[in-house]
Amino acid sequence: MRTGLRIGAFVTALAATFGTAYAVGDGVGPVGGDGGREQEAGHGHDGGDTGTGGEAGGHGAEPPGGLQISQDGYTLDLETPRIAAGEKAELRFAIEDGSGRHVTAYQRQHEKELHLIVASRDLGEYRHLHPERAADGTWSTPVELPRAGGYRMFADFRPKGGEGLTLGADLAVTGDYAPRELPEQRATADAGDGYEVTLDGSLTPGKAGELELAVARNGRPVTDLQPYLGAYGHLVALRAGDLAYLHVHPNEGEPGPVSFTATTPSKGSYRLFLDFKHDGKVRTAAFTVQAGSGTGGGSGGDGGAAEEHEPESDGGAAEEHGAGGDGGTGGGHGH
Repeated sequence: MRTGLRIGAFVTALAATFGTAYAVGDGVGPVGGDGGREQEAGHGHDGGDTGTGGEAGGHGAEPPGGLQISQDGYTLDLETPRIAAGEKAELRFAIEDGSGRHVTAYQRQHEKELHLIVASRDLGEYRHLHPERAADGTWSTPVELPRAGGYRMFADFRPKGGEGLTLGADLAVTGDYAPRELPEQRATADAGDGYEVTLDGSLTPGKAGELELAVARNGRPVTDLQPYLGAYGHLVALRAGDLAYLHVHPNEGEPGPVSFTATTPSKGSYRLFLDFKHDGKVRTAAFTVQAGSGTGGGSGGDGGAAEEHEPESDGGAAEEHGAGGDGGTGGGHGH
């Protein structure tokens, strides 16, 4: 029997900047038994909310994941709040404890101590990064973002002996800024190099629904996806308008197609980013999905091919993959 994922809702704490955030409840990763329950792995907290956007819940819920720079005594200290568009840069940050000391002890989740997501506010750019941690607790990763504008960074981690957290911080990318419309909803997305991903299923607010993602290469189904971070696929969803953060992992199953079961908290537009590995490379396919409007779909041609990843050390060798809205290569990796 496949085990689904529940996405919980939370009260908005930074209403002046965003709306409401959500994080994963329970989930199972299918490879090697290390997926585990997401609540235990620290990718989410259960709680209610005040009902913004028609979302069910109650008052007094925990602060939302991803919309706060500080939570539960931990703070995301971003040393590089600004970078230039189209230029290689290094993001540097640290997680500080309540005494202002850099955190150096983490519990690994899906083979990493920390997952870093960077997305533009118009959801046209997306990067899933795994930076390196220095001995003093400073994290760093190379990145190159092609378009100027406002971005949001999400640091998803679990300090040793603590609960899982997702902290967020704004990142400014300087240059000529031209915001883009959210890509149209389509059933397929181009992941580069002949890879195409088809999304089947729908999202209904308040009800669990299954999404199935099938990968094809040059028109032929791919049924031998390779494990990446302990699973055959990883799905990150961001809600348009407030960048509510959803980190979803797959149901148990075969190495293709990959299915996910999720409950969305409200109707509206969501941007889904699927990371999968085949032929030694991690690639990203991006989709726009309208929750509450029937079959989900992706924006064909806006997924990004990713470079091959190398083995990581305990701190996590820096790597990058993602999707861009320009139809070009969505990401690479760096050390």
